[in-house]
Amino acid sequence: MDGLNKDWLTEGLIDFEYKKYLLLAYLKKVARNFDENRLYPFLAELVAHYSNLVEFKRNKEQVAKHFPTKLTKIDLQKMTLQYEQIMNDDQYMEEIAQTLEFAIPLIKQNLENGKEIYEFVEEKIEIEPVGILPLHKEEGYMLLSNGNLKDIDVYAYQLTLFESAKENFRAIKTVFLTSYRRKITNTVEFIKLDMIRSNRHLPNPATYHIRSEKPFPMLETMLPVAKRSFVRYLGQA
Repeated sequence: MDGLNKDWLTEGLIDFEYKKYLLLAYLKKVARNFDENRLYPFLAELVAHYSNLVEFKRNKEQVAKHFPTKLTKIDLQKMTLQYEQIMNDDQYMEEIAQTLEFAIPLIKQNLENGKEIYEFVEEKIEIEPVGILPLHKEEGYMLLSNGNLKDIDVYAYQLTLFESAKENFRAIKTVFLTSYRRKITNTVEFIKLDMIRSNRHLPNPATYHIRSEKPFPMLETMLPVAKRSFVRYLGQA
């Protein structure tokens, strides 16, 4: 199976053994990816699944709204429609309650495993500026050295500030540009100068070298963890 639908608890067959099978198959795939230090998209999915299940357990009445209904009466004078639940709440709620009790601690454990890997990767990442930094640091280049891999990957980055009613937060957008083979002449300072020559719209770009002690899967782990670490790094600078 590719993933676990966000409505897996209430859609399809409402049966504990069936839901248990779906969840265990999904978590087996998650564990296999975590064993290979592949965090995304599974870590983010686990966070969402755990939050959804906890919310379901907290608000039992919301579950009933997901059950199918059928139209039973049309009142033309009051212009209202009446519906009846096709499924018996007591019968199916027992199956859902059993699934919740089984799934929540299991997903939480896998989520904790993913967080441990994330923290391990984060500890291996170092960030340092390359050359003189401009005052404007919301746009520039990230140079990623992934352990002992032979290439240094160059990403253009752009920070965006989002405002909400509760808080402000930063988001980062990255675009892969090119790679440089590691050798004596291809220092990070040389790469920065070469990018300036190639992209005149940024005459003095903010450039940072982000490196890890050991290699990790680039798209599933290194890049997403590096991006979050980088946003936090800039926020503290």
